[in-house]
Amino acid sequence: MAVIAVVGGQWGDEGKGKIVDQLAGSAQVVIRAHGGDNAGHTVVNAQGKFALHLVPAGIFNPQALCIIGAGVALNPASLLQELDVLHQRGVSTRNLLISERAHLVMPYHLILDAAEERRRGAQSIGTTRRGIGPTYVDKSSRIGLRAGDLLDPQGFRERVRRVVEQKNALLHALYGLEPLDAERIAGESLELAQPLLPHIQAVEAVIHEALDSGKTILMEGANGTLLDLDHGTYPYVTTSSPTVAGMCLGAGIGPRHITHALGVFKAYCTRVGAGPMPTELFDEVGEALRREGHEFGTTTGRPRRCGWFDAVASRHSMRVNGFDSVALTRLDILSSVEALRICVAYELDGARVEHMPASAEALARCRPVYEAVEGWSTPLTGLRSWRHLPVQAQRYVRRIETLLGAPVGLIGVGENRDETIFTDRSLADLCALAVS
Repeated sequence: MAVIAVVGGQWGDEGKGKIVDQLAGSAQVVIRAHGGDNAGHTVVNAQGKFALHLVPAGIFNPQALCIIGAGVALNPASLLQELDVLHQRGVSTRNLLISERAHLVMPYHLILDAAEERRRGAQSIGTTRRGIGPTYVDKSSRIGLRAGDLLDPQGFRERVRRVVEQKNALLHALYGLEPLDAERIAGESLELAQPLLPHIQAVEAVIHEALDSGKTILMEGANGTLLDLDHGTYPYVTTSSPTVAGMCLGAGIGPRHITHALGVFKAYCTRVGAGPMPTELFDEVGEALRREGHEFGTTTGRPRRCGWFDAVASRHSMRVNGFDSVALTRLDILSSVEALRICVAYELDGARVEHMPASAEALARCRPVYEAVEGWSTPLTGLRSWRHLPVQAQRYVRRIETLLGAPVGLIGVGENRDETIFTDRSLADLCALAVS
């Protein structure tokens, strides 16, 4: 039995989709455990290039059971659009299951999200305005609607009626907006969700049957640890827990079952939206990274902020998650940069610190302490073995291993599935590839 958790170690957009797509080839169950359609995975394989937002990246393995777990904020309209694109391109979704416990993103959540961002003005936190935050607020307030509620139309209508009554009071008093029609929302939601009803099940029983029978289970994360509600750069965070622990919670799998926690880190740093990012580059190097790496959000298309690898923030992720090994992606993009830097510490109010402050205000005052690393000019996209990497690239990877205290078991040298160098035999075995 293998239960593998794939979690982003930075601010999201680390290339988790490619890693999950590779590992899913040998998995029997693939679970999306948290987050909503505010995040996405870009997957490039033999079937083409795909942008996934809610569907697990294991959907390209016809033998794998793909599950949207209880921790996901599920927008039925977004999911149906995504399924339609997959169907049009010949990808079967018959093996997709949806947890009856997954909370629904309702139309009023999108309205509230946009209204609150407008109200914040210059202090906005840069949400995608897809209603994810308000959905999790309702979940915590115990007034949320779940996928399983769609199976009981009469009960669903009554729940919507009660919630909309409360939301209308809020929309009027705080935002000055017109009231919503509860009956219309309930009716349209039920009609829209009809194609999804056969997929909604008590998936926890399915998952534990897979555990008991020794199947390989892959749990995929969205966002990244530095956006975690508890351990990220609060308040510039998401509203779920994109960590190994959060993934266990969202999937309904106890932590003792995890056999390998894989942290995905980009060879440099990127971030979308507001919030502190100590190593952000505002010069031609940052622009080159954005251009060469095509650094634009999978879901929103927003340009990503780019900067040097931040070992301080990355160590924080290592500690929070307890990763067994690291997947280092986009190493090939650094081939265009002559002289590299790695942030090894911060300077905060005149003192050197080697941990990430909890306060976003303090983190914004941090100045990176850099260590210079020799670059390389050799393209990496055609390389498939460690020994063929330029010695400077090998040194860069080894330095990151030392700073993080974990082995780099997988190196991405391109966006395609096969543009990968494995240095960990166990990971390579899962992908049916040889370590070289």
